[in-house]
Amino acid sequence: MITHIIFDLGGIFLNIDYQKTENAFLDLGVSRFPEMFSQQTANDLFIQLETGRIPETDFYAAFRSESGLPWLTNTDIRDAWNAMLLDFPGERLQWLSMIREKYNVYLFSNTNAIHYKAFMEIMETAHPGTDFNGFFRKAYYSHELGQRKPDLHAFEAILAEQQLDPSHTLFIDDTLKNIEAARKTGMQTIHLQAPQTLLDLDL
Repeated sequence: MITHIIFDLGGIFLNIDYQKTENAFLDLGVSRFPEMFSQQTANDLFIQLETGRIPETDFYAAFRSESGLPWLTNTDIRDAWNAMLLDFPGERLQWLSMIREKYNVYLFSNTNAIHYKAFMEIMETAHPGTDFNGFFRKAYYSHELGQRKPDLHAFEAILAEQQLDPSHTLFIDDTLKNIEAARKTGMQTIHLQAPQTLLDLDL
């Protein structure tokens, strides 16, 4: 029996294309970017960004140093980094509006302050006046929580704070290593992979 659902964000509600960001950085001359960040891996700089341990301006400076391209501007880096963020399909938000009437719903996303500002602007532009965080009992973002998936402690912190029984909690994510970590807590899981979307789920 499922009472609670914890959703991922990217690839679930927000369409993501990692290749667009990789291509944007390659166009800037950052040939090592695939080694620095992908859907599956992140080096220490990006882990610091996603756990809120480095401010935005320091991230840009560190990125210039790591990439060996001191002429890159903050805007160059920001725009390439945000290129992966696409859209919030309206039908998924409508689905979420219905599903939150049946379950206690939460969000847990690996993200960062740069992306957060960008995807909230995307939301406001496409769906004016829609409070995305308001769909959830609580939205957890890694840069605010100070922990990221697939760290087991991150899942345990959320379960403890919300007093959720993991056996009655469903976790939905598009990244397998996050699913595997969630299972270790006792949560039920769905590994949602394209072309499947939330609308295909029987919940």
